Amino acid sequence: MPVDLERRDAVALITLNRPKALNALTVEMLGQILERLGEVEADPELRAVVITGAGERSFCAGADVSAMREASVGQALEFAQLGHDVANRIESFPRPVIAAVNGFALGGGCELALACDMRLASPNARIGLPEVTLGVFPGWGGTQRLPREVGEGVAKEMILSGVAVRADEAHRTGLVNAVHPQEELVDAALALGAVIASRAPLAVTAAKAMVNAAAGGEAAALLERERDTFAEMFGTQDQREGMAAFFEKREAAFTGQ
Repeated sequence: MPVDLERRDAVALITLNRPKALNALTVEMLGQILERLGEVEADPELRAVVITGAGERSFCAGADVSAMREASVGQALEFAQLGHDVANRIESFPRPVIAAVNGFALGGGCELALACDMRLASPNARIGLPEVTLGVFPGWGGTQRLPREVGEGVAKEMILSGVAVRADEAHRTGLVNAVHPQEELVDAALALGAVIASRAPLAVTAAKAMVNAAAGGEAAALLERERDTFAEMFGTQDQREGMAAFFEKREAAFTGQ
């Protein structure tokens, strides 16, 4: 199954399980993430969540580009809305969610991690938003959540260049809370989840909601604007060129049209 759920005492472990595709997200996987979160919420004994990727190479390499390559503006809007639904569900989930970033976290994978409350990484993690190299831009909340974590300047550098950062740089900027050896990463995330799970659950839920509220009242409207503008990029020649170049393994020749 592309998205697995295990129970580790009071902590739920959700694993994106498509390692041959670097755990790239399909529509099916996005739906299954929502299902797994629903299962966790229905179990009062599960008080924290860890999300990670199968294998040693990738947390999540992003949305499956093959599913987007020929998308129309309307289809892109539907796909972006599903990505927003998942990210918003994680961000507003009543229990804390920890990302164990065990490799590539790119594009939608980075945005999935950004929606989590905390991020731990292994030394081989590479975190970035490379969408501009494909003729589009982050469309699952990245333009809004990344500046809140690392500041506007660092966020703009990552988003506008499309260049991924290494784990040590991500830790320095506050994008990840800590870096752990690859073989210890998931256990460290589970241990952090267990500490949180031992605290008063009503207080933890309320505290998370209040910290989220600090983002400001415009957050929802700005996320919707990001979604709509992302979809508009699928009406451009640059989007077609960028994604064609990705599959043809060549540099894209953007024209600004």
